[in-house]
Amino acid sequence: MTQGSDGHSGGPAPEGEGDLSGRLDRLGRELTQRSDAGAAQDAGERKTRSDAAGLARALRLSSEFVAGVVAGALVGWAFDYVLGTKPWGLIVFLMIGFAAGVLNVMRSAGLSAGPGSD
Repeated sequence: MTQGSDGHSGGPAPEGEGDLSGRLDRLGRELTQRSDAGAAQDAGERKTRSDAAGLARALRLSSEFVAGVVAGALVGWAFDYVLGTKPWGLIVFLMIGFAAGVLNVMRSAGLSAGPGSD
């Protein structure tokens, strides 16, 4: 093929190249705008997912703590009811339930090892 006076080989005429480069520039700008908008939307979705995951973890940890306290209170009340030692069974098992709830929360949060692990 022969080269034209502008150094390009056998392509469209120079006026066509200007039109092509204009369209390429416009396409590049549109792609940049769309990718920026997509990145902003992705960041918003990640933040929403992160917030939801944090809320789920908080609810799980708080429910484990409350479950430990309630279980201790129920066992203590049952001991008091059966043995007639009111209110000592409730007091003692309420404290044991509190300790168990705190330990469960620490295990779930990864701050303490589970039973039987070194």
